[in-house]
Amino acid sequence: MANVDANELAKFSELAHRWWDTESEFKPLHQINPLRLNWIDGLSPIQGKQVLDVGCGGGILADAMARKGATVLGIDLATKSLRVAELHAMEAGTENVSYQEIAVEALAAQRPAAFDVVTCMEMLEHVPDPASVVRALGQLVKPGGWVFMSTLNRNFKSFMLAIVGAEYVLRMLPKGTHEYARFIRPSELAQMCRDAGLEPQTSKGLTYNPLTQRYKLGSDTDVNYLLACRRPL
Repeated sequence: MANVDANELAKFSELAHRWWDTESEFKPLHQINPLRLNWIDGLSPIQGKQVLDVGCGGGILADAMARKGATVLGIDLATKSLRVAELHAMEAGTENVSYQEIAVEALAAQRPAAFDVVTCMEMLEHVPDPASVVRALGQLVKPGGWVFMSTLNRNFKSFMLAIVGAEYVLRMLPKGTHEYARFIRPSELAQMCRDAGLEPQTSKGLTYNPLTQRYKLGSDTDVNYLLACRRPL
């Protein structure tokens, strides 16, 4: 069986037409995109690299990485989101980006060690078996290559801020966007990476200030966090 939750796919498919509306439910992704792009590019410059974006959705990060000079493949299982990504690339004239509807585990079997950089952002908390995804990421990246992930920590603070605060109080996200039980502690994700043959290198926390309505990267990994790993040579 595919490592996918049909309800999660349906949820994002219903919103697919709003991916590139910067004032829509996807506004937070547009706001954090420059932060995560610069963090990725700072650790592993992507110009001229073969890059894979897993769980690409409507292509917000994939498109930005292609514009940074990478050759990017975005994959997802939400058909409508991929069509939106393809349409945006065509309308915006973005070169060197393509999209494919395929599970990451299937792509890993087809194209092992094919990519210099692999990204998987805001996806692991939406799949039944995140460890399976991480194993596939480790298979897809070349020896010496980088894997970048982001997800949500699991603790009382993250429940209050990411679910109660973001979904019910500030209404930054639709209610039901996240399921607390699927949040992943940094120690758990790091162990998944080591089990997949990846070596954790560094992490960053992503925080939001509701007064300034700005995000920033820092040391606070209590809620949202990013993890960078390398596959040993």
